[in-house]
Formats: sequence, structure tokens, C-alpha cells
Amino acid sequence: MALKTGKTACASGLSWKSSVMWGMGMSEKEELFTKVLLVGVDTGEEQDFEHSMEELSSLAEAAYKQVAGVIVQRMDRVNKALYIGTGKVVEVKEYASQCGAEEIVFDNALAPSQVRNLGKELELPILDRTNLILDIFARRAKTKEAKLQVEAARLQYMLPRLVGMRENLSRQGGTGGSMSNKGAGETKLELDRRKIEHRISELKKELEQVSRTRGIMRKRREQSRIPQVALVGYTNAGKSTILNRLVERYGEGREKTVLEKDMLFATLDTSVRSIHTGDNKPFFLADTVGFIHKLPHGLVEAFHSTLEEVKYADLIVHVADFSDGHHRQQIEVTENTLRELEAADIPRIMVYNKADKSEIQELPRRRGDCLYMAAKAGCGLEELLDLIKEKVYADFVDRCFLIPYDKGNISAYLMENAVVLEQEYRENGQYIRAKCHLQDAEKYKIYES
Repeated sequence: MALKTGKTACASGLSWKSSVMWGMGMSEKEELFTKVLLVGVDTGEEQDFEHSMEELSSLAEAAYKQVAGVIVQRMDRVNKALYIGTGKVVEVKEYASQCGAEEIVFDNALAPSQVRNLGKELELPILDRTNLILDIFARRAKTKEAKLQVEAARLQYMLPRLVGMRENLSRQGGTGGSMSNKGAGETKLELDRRKIEHRISELKKELEQVSRTRGIMRKRREQSRIPQVALVGYTNAGKSTILNRLVERYGEGREKTVLEKDMLFATLDTSVRSIHTGDNKPFFLADTVGFIHKLPHGLVEAFHSTLEEVKYADLIVHVADFSDGHHRQQIEVTENTLRELEAADIPRIMVYNKADKSEIQELPRRRGDCLYMAAKAGCGLEELLDLIKEKVYADFVDRCFLIPYDKGNISAYLMENAVVLEQEYRENGQYIRAKCHLQDAEKYKIYES
């Protein structure tokens, strides 16, 4: 990655990943990728600004953009009108021309006025971090629900920025307030605004219906008394890999696996799979969309119905990429997002994945409710399974029941939802000794033997 340096620049250590990505050679990338110039402002408030810029480069890759250069400015506070300083605007424009950049990407959310002003000065499309993430989500969305959620988030983002999109239209019009006195640009702007607001309203209704359907499915799972476990974590931590390895060994087979790739936001859709452990301790496992630093609030809102799988889980498995030098900050980002989702109080276990790429020896290794493993290599799956069962079946108690033969539905329920240790057909009913949920034990207490 070319790096523009100067007395206000500070971005040492950034690197463009020149390795072949997704099976594409360099010539293919030059044809398919849009060249972009990354711009960041270091005010000193960012905990690790350099890493934030590196992550912006990875986001650009995920959006099929080639980083042609990076410019960073140190300032006490951002410029309200232009985000960067007026002198730096000239420098960015000159360097963008030199490196052949087709777009300028800023490492923060820009105000609508800043996007408008920068577009006028730089004469190139202006994107911010939020816009880039929305672009990635739009590319990755596969299911109807994900597409609706992404479209809603993009339109909400676009609505206050319409003025900049229409600035090139003429604005004639007089001093009156009527529509007839307004120029073509302003008239078009209002029409666009109405269309977008109408579409957002339609999307909300569709998403409400999808949310109701998801809620019905979730309620059925809850009624089954089978525990629900949610995989959460930073994007590209290996959640989908863990889900797939468990599904292949203990679930519904390879045909029920999900996409797993070494890229940011490889999957957006929440996938729920049944895990059958062989000892009658099944659970539902949900793979959720990954989190990231500065995840747009609009996306969290749009994906609320999907992320509710986390809120209603009995156990959260927090997955972190232990090989990433910034995994502690990534854990903090995930914890903050869980608090935003009102899921901070749900019991959890901590999984440090990709530990085989670290200096830790003798994997897998468990320390209390923490597990160091390497899911891709299949290392630690049994230990993870044991840890999950230990947590979600902690409320199960050992009970003996004598179920009358005319209450066969109760026997069938226990056979399906409890760990049956003994069973015997007796003269006055079916004897069952089982580990069952405490609530079930109380419900069928009259049949205890």
C-alpha cells in the first residue's frame, strides 16, 4: 500500500495485502477492484489508531476495493466542515490524482455536510467507514431477511445525505415557499426523500413480519426445553468454523454447514442448528453476525430481530481470535455490543480460537470457563461440547418417576427432553429415572417415585 507521508501524516506499519485473495490473480484484481485512497484523522482519542486504519484497509478489501494509498493527519479535533484540515484537503486531492484513486474512504462516520463539502473539494466519490461496512453487508446478504435488513440500514444512512447527491442539479426557484417555485434539484430531492421514507416504512412492515415468524420459531424451541446456545464474537474470529465442525460431528451433517471464509463478514445470516451429543443432552447452536469496531448503529438496529437470538440464548459462547494481537480490544467491542443488545447478563464461556497460531502449547487447554482451541484443525471440539453441556444442563436434576400408562405423552416427553438413566415397565406404570430440567421435575412432581 502506498503511504503518503508528511509532517501531519502518521501511519507507519500499514501494509496492503498483496497475497492472492479468493483465488484471484493480480491482473484480475486490477480489473475488478476500485482503487481507493484511505484518509484518517488521529485526534489521540482512539485507543489504537494505527490498527483502526489497518482494519479499514481490510474492510476495503472485503468490499472489493484496492488501497492505492493512505493519508493520516494528526489534529486535536476534526474539522466540522471538512473533517480534515483545509490544507490537507489540497494534499489529498493531489495524491488521489497521483495514485489513481477513484474514491476517497474516511476512517469514521462523516456528517452529511462533511460528505457534501468534501465531494465538492475533492471531486471524487466520498465514502466513510459506515458506508463501506454497509457496502460489504449489501454484497454478503443472501437471505430475504438479510437483504431487507441491509436495505433498511442503507436507506436510513442515505436519507440525510440526499442534498449532496443532488447538488449537481440546478436550483432555480424564487423566494416563495410553494413547490412550484422550487428548482429542479430541490423538487427532485423532495421526491427522492418521499420515496425513501415510503420504502423504509414498507421495509419496517416486512421486517416486523419476519421478526414475528422468527419469534414463533424461537418460542417452539423454548417450549421444547432444549437449551439455546449463541456463538458471538468479532468478525472473522471463527464462529462459523466452530458451528460447522460441531454440525459435521454431532449435528445434521455437512449439508447443514454454513459458509466459512477468512474474510470480514463472510456470513450475515443467523443460522440455528441442532447439536445431538449422543447422551441425550442436545442443544440448539446459533451462529450470529460478527461485530466490529465502530459497527454502525443503524446496522445493529436493522439486524435487531436477527440478533435477538443472542438475547434469548441460555448460554453465550464468546469466540475470539487469539492469534490476533488486538483480540483484547475485539473482546471489549463484543462485550459493549452485547450490553447494547441487553444480553450482558447471560451466562457465557470464553473461547480463544486459533490458539494453534500462538505460543500456547498442548492444545486444547481449559482454564475455568475459558477454552483455548483451534476449530479449523478440529482441536478442542470435544472439550467445547463438554463445557457447553456442563453449563446449559446445570439446572438438570436426578429424579425418579412412575408414569401411569394412560399418561404416555409424559413418558414420551421425558424420553425426548431428559437424560434417561433407567427405565422399566412395571405393573402400575412406566418407571423412569432421568436427569431432567428443574422446571420439568416440579411440573411432574406428582409422578415421583
